[in-house]
Amino acid sequence: MPRVTSADVARESGVSRTTVSYVLNDKHGAMISEDTRQRVQAAAARLGYSPSAAARTLRSGRSDLVLCVLPNWPVGPVLDTVLDELTRELAERQLSVLVHHGRSPLAELWRAVTPRAVVGFTEFGAEDADAMRRAGIQVLSTSLDDDPRAVFAVAQSRVGQLQARHLADTGHTRLGWAGPAEPRLADFAVRRLTGVHTECARRGLAAPVVRDVDLDADSAADAVRAWRSAGVTAVAAYNDEVALAVLAGVRACGLSVPGDVAVVGVDDVPAGRLSDPALTTVAQDAAVQARAIATAVAAALDGSPPPAPDPAEVLRLVVRDSA
Repeated sequence: MPRVTSADVARESGVSRTTVSYVLNDKHGAMISEDTRQRVQAAAARLGYSPSAAARTLRSGRSDLVLCVLPNWPVGPVLDTVLDELTRELAERQLSVLVHHGRSPLAELWRAVTPRAVVGFTEFGAEDADAMRRAGIQVLSTSLDDDPRAVFAVAQSRVGQLQARHLADTGHTRLGWAGPAEPRLADFAVRRLTGVHTECARRGLAAPVVRDVDLDADSAADAVRAWRSAGVTAVAAYNDEVALAVLAGVRACGLSVPGDVAVVGVDDVPAGRLSDPALTTVAQDAAVQARAIATAVAAALDGSPPPAPDPAEVLRLVVRDSA
């Protein structure tokens, strides 16, 4: 079906295309009667007219896009939900989201689409950030660390600290760490493991016994045997997927959870709620993250100071049967 154009609206309402343009773009100073204005708006509604994004960009020199730049990370459930929620939040402000994965050059894209704002999920290089600012683009970034320069930061080390704290509080003194086999997750994994190390050191416990675990029972069973040989009674896993693999590995070794090995994951995925036993985990509130980013984008576009984010609202320990 062909796209409805402003010419179609002009024919439907019996006015010129110039008048349609003035009405639909809310141009001030044009001498247009209220009757004509209502007739044009009614015709546009009947025909289902929506203005072309390209045309709006040509008129204003700026698109209605917010460009979200992801590093070379696999998109897991939390990040996927953050992007969905951010898209919804910004749509309420008449802004659209375009997601760019860091595996291809950024400069070519932002010059082509001319976004109003660019949000980096890690810090931009100085050259890229300066070039975008010179072009009049608002540049914002989030962080995986405590960083006052970021519009929002969820320190991933706190995730590991929450896991280790819960395990230590429930009587475990020798902990294991189940890391991901996927190297592209290192940005998160290193920080979460640092948090486990920090909490163990704070309590005078030995450093965690670290093993990477593929998402299969054989790899997990090898890790479980290594942990048991080292006296480990509880495991902090990189995320719920890895934690579920550990559960399978424990079963393959003829052991039980939490009787022989307690397990804590991260992300609170639905499968973890349905596992046997149900998975204790650290939930990350994606809606809070998205709302904070959207609010910071709106403030930047309005020229207002960004609100102070509250990352403490994001992380929450969910205790179930596995630990």
